[in-house]
Amino acid sequence: MQWQTLASALFPSGHALIEKDHFLSGTGQTSHETVAVAGTTNHAPIGVEIALAQAAFVLDTIRRHPLRPILLLVDTQGQRLRHRDEMLGINSYMAHLGKCVDLARRKGHRVISLVYDQALSGGFITSGLMADACYALPDATIRVMGLAAMARITKVPEEKLSELAISNPVFAPGPENYLRMGGVQAIWQGDLSAQLEQALLHAQNTDLRSATGQQRGGRKLAQAIIDAILADQHVLAP
Repeated sequence: MQWQTLASALFPSGHALIEKDHFLSGTGQTSHETVAVAGTTNHAPIGVEIALAQAAFVLDTIRRHPLRPILLLVDTQGQRLRHRDEMLGINSYMAHLGKCVDLARRKGHRVISLVYDQALSGGFITSGLMADACYALPDATIRVMGLAAMARITKVPEEKLSELAISNPVFAPGPENYLRMGGVQAIWQGDLSAQLEQALLHAQNTDLRSATGQQRGGRKLAQAIIDAILADQHVLAP
């Protein structure tokens, strides 16, 4: 979906979004409130420039518009794989963006994200998974790593990974599998503006993804391990 079509569907009451060098920013109007909107388009790679632009937008929203909700629109092929970005420390820029999103949360801003096209790799972590809740459109492409690349890194044959992907959502791409794992809260279909308003209404800053993944059968051990660690900390506490 083109970002202009998406913006009109999310904000039928009007929006003031602009695009510059694949970076989206501006505001949208729901029936109840103004929403700060930042994101990317055209499968943009997240390089130092976009990471800084997104971080600056979030900080400006915190300074000038206390408690205004923030919507992150995600369409990225991941972090930019260039020697220049690596030498400049792209990981630090992305960490800075993540910290800014977390600061907004701590300051009382509701932060949600929507994958409307493509979400890959590290670019998805800071621009999507750092939100209080992440949502996706049905046709979105979501994956941390393609199976061919995963096979090269893990030395596990791609055929074996493809077989595992059938029953284990950790290995499989797509919004449905991330829904099972709890990484995606819900897949939006139909009236996008109504679903956005409901998401903002029920947004909370408690991370329930591991528990949700356990309930949905996509992550069976993460919450159990968390509970065991917390139990040990309670026993060892003075």
